[in-house]
Amino acid sequence: MMAIDPVTLAILKGRLEQIADEMDATLFRSAFNPIIAEAHDASHGIYDAITGETLVQGKSGLPIFVGVMAFAVKAVIEKAAKQGGINEGDVWIFNDPYDGGTHLSDFRLVKPVFRDGKVFCYLASVGHWHDVGGNVPGNYNPAATECFQEGMLIPPVKLYDRGEFRQDIVDILSANSRLPLSLYGDLNGQINALELGEKRMNALLDEYKDATVADCLVELKTRAAQMMWAQISELPSGTVSAEDFLDNDGIVDEPLKIALDLTIDGNRMVLDFTRSSPACAGPVNISRSTAIAACYVALKHIFGDVPANAGVLEPVEFRIDEDSLLSVKAPKPVGGYTETIMRLIDVIFQAVAQIAPKDAMACAYGTINALSLAGHRANGQRWVMFSFFGGGHGAHSQGDGLNHGNAPISTATIPPLEILEAAYPVRFTQWALRPDSGGPGEYRGGLGAVYEIELLEKQADVFLFGERGKFAPAGVVGGHAAAPNRFQFEQSDGFHTPPMASKIVDIDIERGQKLRLESPGGGGYGDPLKRAPDSVAKDVRLGIVSPDQAKSEYGVVLSYDGSVDSAATDNLRSSEAAK
Repeated sequence: MMAIDPVTLAILKGRLEQIADEMDATLFRSAFNPIIAEAHDASHGIYDAITGETLVQGKSGLPIFVGVMAFAVKAVIEKAAKQGGINEGDVWIFNDPYDGGTHLSDFRLVKPVFRDGKVFCYLASVGHWHDVGGNVPGNYNPAATECFQEGMLIPPVKLYDRGEFRQDIVDILSANSRLPLSLYGDLNGQINALELGEKRMNALLDEYKDATVADCLVELKTRAAQMMWAQISELPSGTVSAEDFLDNDGIVDEPLKIALDLTIDGNRMVLDFTRSSPACAGPVNISRSTAIAACYVALKHIFGDVPANAGVLEPVEFRIDEDSLLSVKAPKPVGGYTETIMRLIDVIFQAVAQIAPKDAMACAYGTINALSLAGHRANGQRWVMFSFFGGGHGAHSQGDGLNHGNAPISTATIPPLEILEAAYPVRFTQWALRPDSGGPGEYRGGLGAVYEIELLEKQADVFLFGERGKFAPAGVVGGHAAAPNRFQFEQSDGFHTPPMASKIVDIDIERGQKLRLESPGGGGYGDPLKRAPDSVAKDVRLGIVSPDQAKSEYGVVLSYDGSVDSAATDNLRSSEAAK
């Protein structure tokens, strides 16, 4: 390996990231499905030719996908080896959630880049397809007890064999979708993204030579590992613990524990999840690869300046029981993996807050609130609306949490209401911030949102897969919890809430009836009594905090004109602090 000068390394790092970014942009612009085209629920990356490890990830796609895709590329390498090896022109496709996947909606394409007859690297694309069969349109089935009720499962197979397109594979996929046209458009968008990535990668290798780029990739991974070793070594040695809970698994209405014992031993970190709940009947289980990828995302939030590649995980040891809900095998259902990985991130945040409070963040809202509406239009055409929704992010040592952001597992965006209203027979009668939903603290958690959706067609079936209905997002360093999740659906006798708080299947609604979703805020950071009274008064003026919460949580008394009553505030805070 030759020494690479810093300028060349920086240029190549940027060029490689640009290739992944351009693949992202290509798919976002060409996908038929709003979840990819508008919400950017997809990702692309560059992966090692031997191990499948992450080398480079795009900045616009979902980080959780990039982490899991390392296992997906490895699965393709192993499958190809059993069939005689990878050939130039091959493209593999699959969605197996137990073999480098997440859940059945996420389809992966893996393509080798050949140079002089040898694989130089792999390019990979993953996107959330609109519908892949199963019992529930949109595939988030909170009542699933096995993966066969969630959709079709495709193991790694060749979509292209030595450059020859296999139409039979596409025919099988299309026959198992309620929306085959959407599937066709998303698939071709992913194919085009990989073809462009291969073209850009070959141009870069021609310009800088294969050996130089290969050395750059090794150096970037080495530097990421070295930076992680160094930053971990600055943390105090010892073990801290954190626990959080899922509301239920959608089948049995009992909480499920996600427990972490985090140990710092010099420059190594151990993430021990062995005290977590065993595998459950419902679809909040995840595979081991998904659990590790979620930890990767959490660590990247905490160690933000470390390059995003496989080197991040070199100093980290994972302890996950094989029979836990964090490491399941087929056919255990895994459709709601998003909810579980967010709780993994939450417990890492809560544990880090105990040893490095300045680096910690409070918990974000912790649920994507996967909502599906499905029915038939007046002309008999099938429609399926699937979307996810935002909430508040946790506060941190530098300031308040983000209002109405997307989940920390991703850099996706929340689908705009204009797009949803244009595509489906629904009307949003409310899309607003949710007052008092951010966790109180010296720095306040971000606000969740209120969404109210009216059906415009004659009838629709509704399914919700959410979380945080019973266990609100926690604050850290003395900060308080945020408001929990709340869902209501209208029937002829008024509004109702789900018996399991955050999950329900097969609600029948009629034209004019509404759904109301109130998403959680983010947790607070630090003692609320230390928040500047003027900041609290400003929050009240903006409608972020009510006068009642200003007084009960922050100890701030406001005058009739909205200004701070300093004497009354001092007295109240003194009495609260003395308790």
